[in-house]
Amino acid sequence: MSYYRAPLEEISFTLETVASMRDWSGIPEFEEAGEDIVQAVLEEAAKLANDVIAPTNQIGDEIGSVLTDGEVKTPDVFKPMHQQFVEGGWSTLAASPELGGQGLPATLEIAVTEMVTSANMSYSLLPLLTSGAIQAINAHGNEQIRMTYLPKMISGEWSGAMNLTEPSAGSDVGALRSKAEKLPDGTYKISGQKIFITWGEHDLCENIVHLVLARLPGAPQGTKGISMFIVPKFMVNADGSLGDRNDVKCVSTEHKLGIHASPTCTMAFGDNDNCIGYLVGEENFGMRNMFTMMNHARIGVGLQGVAIAERAYQHSVMFAKDRVQSGAIGAKTTEAVPIINHPDVRRMLMTMRATAEAARAIVYRNIWAIDRAHTATNSDARRRAFGEADLLTPISKAYATDIGVEAASLAVQVHGGMGFVEETGVAQYYRDARIAPIYEGTNGIQALDLVGRKLNSDGGAHWRALIVEMRGFASGLGRSMANAKPALEAGIDALEDAATTLFANGFDKIVDTAGAATPYLRLFGTVLGAHLLAQQAVEAERRLASNEGNPSLLKSKISVAQFYIEQILPSATALSGPVKAGAHSLMAMETADFERA
Repeated sequence: MSYYRAPLEEISFTLETVASMRDWSGIPEFEEAGEDIVQAVLEEAAKLANDVIAPTNQIGDEIGSVLTDGEVKTPDVFKPMHQQFVEGGWSTLAASPELGGQGLPATLEIAVTEMVTSANMSYSLLPLLTSGAIQAINAHGNEQIRMTYLPKMISGEWSGAMNLTEPSAGSDVGALRSKAEKLPDGTYKISGQKIFITWGEHDLCENIVHLVLARLPGAPQGTKGISMFIVPKFMVNADGSLGDRNDVKCVSTEHKLGIHASPTCTMAFGDNDNCIGYLVGEENFGMRNMFTMMNHARIGVGLQGVAIAERAYQHSVMFAKDRVQSGAIGAKTTEAVPIINHPDVRRMLMTMRATAEAARAIVYRNIWAIDRAHTATNSDARRRAFGEADLLTPISKAYATDIGVEAASLAVQVHGGMGFVEETGVAQYYRDARIAPIYEGTNGIQALDLVGRKLNSDGGAHWRALIVEMRGFASGLGRSMANAKPALEAGIDALEDAATTLFANGFDKIVDTAGAATPYLRLFGTVLGAHLLAQQAVEAERRLASNEGNPSLLKSKISVAQFYIEQILPSATALSGPVKAGAHSLMAMETADFERA
């Protein structure tokens, strides 16, 4: 049974308040994105997610994808589902019209992606990675490469895969050993092995376009000596038809904790010394080029946290309304009531909902910053938008995926013993969610990126601008949120104090900064989430006063913001202590002493 219904009103409200959805059609690049079109897209996406994709989620988990003789077979229900996805043009939303796309805002695409991901996270990884590959090829490929591969990838007929990780390298991409050798005809011979390649082999698309990082002879060591190559599963003829099978194959798939229907492959390139690749961009600039895809994927993975949290919340609410157990605390009767009446169950449900809505707002604002950067009419506005997008990307990825795991865990807890068995379905959410904090650079790496790069970008201008925005807003909170003002201002103070401390740290305190990275990111995400929810609550208050919109939704937005600021935000203030404490206690114990005697 499917327990997911796309939260259309919530998504639309977030798009309006965080991403200026009602103003999109006034931007020349998005003139087709009027309210009627946007709402039609969202409504049709909800139908697809609810009726077509969501029913395949548990089936995919139970059956999984199976490797046989180098070919991966996906569950039978996936093929008709993917066909409807392709025929509906869902992969074309934000792509360039000159390549067959619709040219709509990436922010609209991310809202659709959320619904697809909530419906079936395993499947959603296929279009997510393809979209990232499209961006990398479009940004760095020459005209011939772009026209050869992008139209079919944008249509959804071909998929894309990102090949970075190797057995001996892990997250240290600079240590990779895959090789590339230039051939007389200008192509390259590729050899090596890549692991943990999501959707690296499958039977849903007629071709798979691998983006592969490899090293040329004599290239510099580390990340400065890496180049990016396209390695198609099937060679592409001059007329666009498919030719011979390339020398690339899946040699094994991982047996995983979750996302069972998403094949996680070990890919072998050049076992028969005949793997042909095509250079994307310049030699030795592959890591920079790949970051185009990785940054897109990091925001998309953050969205997975939002999507899982949303589905886990909906499932838990339904259970809590139906499950009757114990009398209501404080009631005069001992008659058993649905557990949604119990304060601790409500605490869990409200925590799931509030953190999911905060994370959604962060991710949507992140993507909207990217849209603004690409459509800005002057260089200063473009610089500010790109700076905000860069600052928010590690927060979107790490904060939202942590929230996804926590919400899925709370869903198990709401169900009690029934949550620990597979029949209820919530165990799958927990298993599926757990990969997201690891994907696309672990959350620890995201935190290091935040304090090591993003905090110092443009002399700290971007986080300082966000602090100014938060303070200005907090000073004018409306009636229903007036009581939240002290807690919100305390959170902002804690964030600014922590940021100022880390920004002042020099190289001699780099270990202290690294030790503070994870609590600082959580502090940042929590305070930013409170700010965005408070903004939504003020807008909800205005609409209630003007009799605009659904009163139930608007009242809930105020309640959720109040709960988050009262019950969750204070934890951010407490995190300023660990951020400012330095790394002494982290590093004091000798390595040998970690082992038990």
